[in-house]
Formats: sequence, C-alpha cells, structure tokens
Amino acid sequence: MPSVFADRAERIVSAVLSADPQLAAFVGDHGADHRLPDYSPGAVAAQVTMLREASHALAEVDDDELDPEDRVDHAMLQQHVDGMLFEFTEAREHEWNPLLHNPGPLLYGLMARPFAPAEERLEAVRSRLEALPDALATARKVLGDCPRVHVETAIGQFGGVKSLIHDLLPELTAQAPGFEIDAAARTAVAALIEFKGWLAERVEHSERDPRLGRRLWEAKLWHTLDTDLSAAAVLDRAHTHLDRLTTEIRAAAGELLGVANPDDDTVRAALARLAADHPSNATVVGTATTALEEATAFVAAHELATLVDDPLVIQEMPEFARGVAVAYCDPVGPLETAELPTFFAIAPTPSDWSAERVASFYREYNDHMMRNLTVHEAMPGHYLQLARARRFRGSTAARAMCWSGTFIEGWAVYTEQLMSDHGFGGLPVLLQRLKSHLRMTINAILDQGVHCAGMTESDAMDLMLRRGFQEEGEAAGKWRRALLSSTQLSTYFVGYTEISAIAAARPTTTPLRTWHDAMLAHGSPAPRHLAALLGVHDG
Repeated sequence: MPSVFADRAERIVSAVLSADPQLAAFVGDHGADHRLPDYSPGAVAAQVTMLREASHALAEVDDDELDPEDRVDHAMLQQHVDGMLFEFTEAREHEWNPLLHNPGPLLYGLMARPFAPAEERLEAVRSRLEALPDALATARKVLGDCPRVHVETAIGQFGGVKSLIHDLLPELTAQAPGFEIDAAARTAVAALIEFKGWLAERVEHSERDPRLGRRLWEAKLWHTLDTDLSAAAVLDRAHTHLDRLTTEIRAAAGELLGVANPDDDTVRAALARLAADHPSNATVVGTATTALEEATAFVAAHELATLVDDPLVIQEMPEFARGVAVAYCDPVGPLETAELPTFFAIAPTPSDWSAERVASFYREYNDHMMRNLTVHEAMPGHYLQLARARRFRGSTAARAMCWSGTFIEGWAVYTEQLMSDHGFGGLPVLLQRLKSHLRMTINAILDQGVHCAGMTESDAMDLMLRRGFQEEGEAAGKWRRALLSSTQLSTYFVGYTEISAIAAARPTTTPLRTWHDAMLAHGSPAPRHLAALLGVHDG
C-alpha cells in the first residue's frame, strides 16, 4: 500500500508536469509534448490554485513518519511547489520577461532527441508549431513594460527559433517522407517574424528596471538556494573567499613565472602567457572534445569517481539559446526512458563581433580554460553528476522533477578544484581554475549588488576586470547576464562552499571514489539534504 505521502506526491507531480510543458520536457516526461506553456491569465490562475492545493496537501503530511529518502522528497517537493507559487504570484516574470515565452527549447528537444520514431515526434512538432501563433499572441497581451536588455536578447533568440525551423526541421522530415508539416511551419515562422518585429518596436520604450530590489530578490534567493544562509552571510563569505583566492592566484602566477613576490601584475602576466594558446570558432568544439578525453582518462586513473558510458555530444550552441551563457550542459531528463545523448553546448562568437572582440573572447577561453570548462560542464562535473542523478529511484517521481541548482552548480565547481588539486592540466589549468573561482565568487557579489544595492555597470566592470582578472568582453557579458537573471549566479558560490564541506567530511577510512559516488547517489537534492542523507552534521 502506498503511503499518504507517496500517493499525494505522485498526484502533485502529475499535475505539475501536465500544467508545465517546459518542466515536463526538461525532466523527460512526454505527456505534454504536443503543447506549449499557457501564460494566459486564466491558465495562470488555474495553475496557482492547483499549486496552493498541492502546498496545503504536502503541509498536512507528518514528515517525522517518513523514511530518510521520502523525507527529502517531501521537503524538495514542498520547496518546488512553493517556489512555483512565488514565481507566479510575486515575481510574475511571465509578465515582463519575453525570454520565458521562447518556444525554441521545446521545439529543439523534439527535433534533436530521437526518443521516439520520427513520425511521432513530427506530430508533436506540428502541434506545437500550430499552437505557436496563439502562444505569441498571448505573450503580446500579458507582457507589460519589459527591461530593455531582456527585449534585445529575446530578439536574437526568437530569430534563432526561426532558423531552427528552417535548418533542423528538414532533417527530421527527411526521416518521414510525405509527412505534411510545411503549412504549420510557414504559419509559425510568420508568427515569429511578426513577434520579433513587435519586440523591435518596443526596444526604445522598454524602461522597466531589470533589478528586482532587495525584498523580491532575497525572497527569490531563499527559494533558489534552499539553504540556511542569509543573503548577508552569503555576501560576507564571498568577500572573504575572494581575498583568499587572490592570495592563491598570485602564488600560482609567481610559480609559473618564477617571481618571488608576486602581485596582481604578476597574475596578469601569467594569464597573458597562457592566453597565447587558444582555440578559434572553427576549433573550439574540437578543443573541448580533446579536453573531455583527457579529463575522462584522468578521473579513471586517479579513481575520483565511477564513470558512466551514457552518450555525450559536444556541439555549437543552438542560436535560439545564445545570449546568456557561454556554455551549458543539456542533460537527458530523469524520467526519460529512451537512450539519448546529453549535449555539451558551446557558443561561438557572434558573426558581427570585431576581430578584436573575438580575440579577447578566446584569450579568456584559451586552451587551458577550456579544459577547466570541460571539467565543469562534463567530466566529472554536470554530465557525470546528472547522469548519475538519473539512476536514482525513490518511492515517487518527486526527486526526478525537483532538483537543486545549488547542488548541481556546487558539484561542478567543486570538481574544478578536485581535478586541479590532483594535477589535471598542471599549473596552467590551476591558474585558470583559480581565475574561474574568482569569477564564480564575484558572481555572488554581482548578483546581490546589482539587484539589491544599485551596483553600477562601471563598478561591476571594475570588480571583474581588477579583482577577477577577466577580459573586457567576458566582464561585459557577465554584466548582461546579471541583469538578465537573478539569484542563479549565487548558486555557484553557495553550492561550492556547501558541497566542499560535505566532501571534506569524508570518513578517513572511506576511499575518495566511494565518497564521491555516495554524494552522487541521491539525485540532485539541496546540499543540506545530501548532508543529512550521508550523516554529515555541522560542527
């Protein structure tokens, strides 16, 4: 007999996935493959009602009666449901962020991942293409004043969706000759062109401040991090960590250059030397491929974690997804039953960039930084962790639907240090790892400074260029990302500190690989839940 919690959890998971095609696609549930998200006022109100009922039903469960894994699932599901309620009722981002209305990821997932025969996926694509004009009409009705940076980014991404239909759809239709989808595609492309034009007309009049303000940002931070740390504590720890990293990177630069009393100029000179070895748009995917082979062999040789043989594809980032991050890992959903690849996507430099800006980008993402980036995104970072998370099976699907960005990003950042501490890539990768950790620490400072303390662009650029030793193009991109997002930039630093503490609590008799495997054996729970499951206690 299922427990009261298991029965309620399954009903709530089913209701949430049915109401949210974007979330369903991400976790590998195909029940909503024929639909796009509905942000009309009536649909949002219905979803809010469902979420409130779900929250109340979960609050009635006595978690003291649950076993440890179900207790974590209960807490994660409650956190997830309450977080969605916050988004719809407080943040209300669907009313001011056009990026949330981008259908690109949902179309791309159907076209790029062969989870079903071509005809079945084309049926779903056609349904979504036919729904797209109404979805964009709804977007025009519900979007009020938007931040200019969001509108500008959306213009590029919606242009990418049009290119996706033109370029990728024919590859899928070639697998199902005679399937009629051209009319739906033409209508959808026309709607995309119209919507992109509507966005372009709004650019000059988009005056909404992208900064959330302290009250809203701190509330969102609580939902995002799922930690006991206050915003003030996060900021204080970040500044302390920044000072420590500065000392470490100076020492590493001095060792590389043979300088006895290294300073910031020594760091810049060392990084300039390393930047001479760099890829290009034509070779960056190949550079990451080689780095993946090296990292995989290194993890195996040093017995850092148990490997998986799940397929991984390294590719250029699709155009519809560009404009926010330089790279990402797009994993197979935990509920997916087909054998599908994970995508490690890297964005090439835009075609309209000057040669000087392109050169700056690849000074930042040089060969050694690409090794560190590949550790983070792939091995033993996101790819390995998320592949292991798929293997977790609880009494319900709650753990599959709910995940902690704090854990996911924290593990990936932790693995950067793990690999460089064991000698991966030698001193060059160590320097780039320290620079990457300066960046992720500054991310937390930027996140709070931008949204709560009125940090100006000049102050942010100075912090990134001077304390983070970043290239100007990288810093400009991060400033844009800080405006486009909120609280996600804090997950790297907070996650790293909490995951590192769990790793450091490894019993002396437990081999490193065994402990890491145990850390990866529970899905993607918030670090505080993982610590409880592993018997790690503060103090």
